[in-house]
Amino acid sequence: MNAITVFWFRRDLRLGDNTGLYHALRTGRPVLPIFIFDEEILEELPTKDARVAFIHKQILLLQQQLQGAGSSMIVRIGRPLEVWKELFTQYPIHAIYTNRDYEPYAIQRDAEVAALARQHGAQFRSFKDQVTFELNEVVSQAGTPYTVFTPYKNKWKSLLTPAHLSVYDTAPFKGCFYPSSALPIPSLKALGFEESHLPFPPQSVDNEVIRHYDERRDIPSLDATSRLGIHLRFGTISIRQLVKKAMSLNETFLNELIWREFYMQILGQFPHVINGPFKPAYGAIPWRNDQADFEKWKAGKTGFPLVDAGMRQLNATGFMHNRLRMLTASFLTKHLLINWQWGEAYFAEKLLDYELSSNNGGWQWAAGCGTDAAPYFRIFNPESQLKKFDPKAVFVKKWVPEYGTPAYPAPMVNHKMARERCLEVYKTALNGVRNL
Repeated sequence: MNAITVFWFRRDLRLGDNTGLYHALRTGRPVLPIFIFDEEILEELPTKDARVAFIHKQILLLQQQLQGAGSSMIVRIGRPLEVWKELFTQYPIHAIYTNRDYEPYAIQRDAEVAALARQHGAQFRSFKDQVTFELNEVVSQAGTPYTVFTPYKNKWKSLLTPAHLSVYDTAPFKGCFYPSSALPIPSLKALGFEESHLPFPPQSVDNEVIRHYDERRDIPSLDATSRLGIHLRFGTISIRQLVKKAMSLNETFLNELIWREFYMQILGQFPHVINGPFKPAYGAIPWRNDQADFEKWKAGKTGFPLVDAGMRQLNATGFMHNRLRMLTASFLTKHLLINWQWGEAYFAEKLLDYELSSNNGGWQWAAGCGTDAAPYFRIFNPESQLKKFDPKAVFVKKWVPEYGTPAYPAPMVNHKMARERCLEVYKTALNGVRNL
């Protein structure tokens, strides 16, 4: 067999405008596509995790497309390093091509596979694909990372050129795939998972949604957000094409895409945020961490209708409106004084569009302990939020049908009391740290 290039799909589950795949197809060697269901990750997930079902569905679609090109994908289950050891005994691999992932586990995994490739005399080449700008591409004049969003956003926009949004057109190279009949794809059951009952949002969004995004995005009863998070997370759409669309339609929507990259570079530059607050002083807060209160919050039974509606939407659909993500997170951390990491973990379990960096950044923002965070004394008033964003309770009545009846619980905490308690707890803890 002649030497081949292997393209390793991960968070880029598409053939079109795929940077690493484009470069692999241009090597002149047959390109064998592979996907690994990573047991290191799967073992941590519940059997009904809808995100695994989403990935599996996309793998089947990719397999159909590859068959149309006379090729097939290899799909394996296992720990990546062990899978690659086996692949090196089965194929004459000249190079592994892939797109970069920026989470700590992924960085370590790729370093191990790259070292294995070197042992076999093979190349390991990775490319930027899921972001417009990587870790060290948007920095201050002094070369230091930004820790506040607005200057990061301004620098991001000033650096953007048409070249950053170039399309990596793979279509002309479809004949460069490794020729193969269809190889078997393991079933979800073989992976240890079940089909999901949750509907997945479409891969495209109406231009009118983006065009009016800034006017309508805060109204949870409207279908006025893109819901493209899961597609960005798993790369079923190209960030370059979405940025181009945002630039032509709505700057506020573009800013949301930049927030995503801001939190990614925060995670990369300050990995301690995974295990604790960005601002270490906030580690001194004595959280109440009442388990019964946490269960009421999770179930959407707090007695605050917009909080409850948001949590029930999450539990039922795997999605939560962004305004309500901020409200429910503020309520948990500020009203109930429950550690933001509890809420972060619950969202990580439930959100279809879960992204480590954005989820962590959002929760630390709400708790006041992150970069660019809401000051600890900024505490969302759930009643004011209801009057402002769902005044006729359209959204609330959809998700909390017992609202307004004797069956709906009284508020589990008094807002004024909870606000004052939060201010006192935060102030005392932070003053104590400063006085050390």
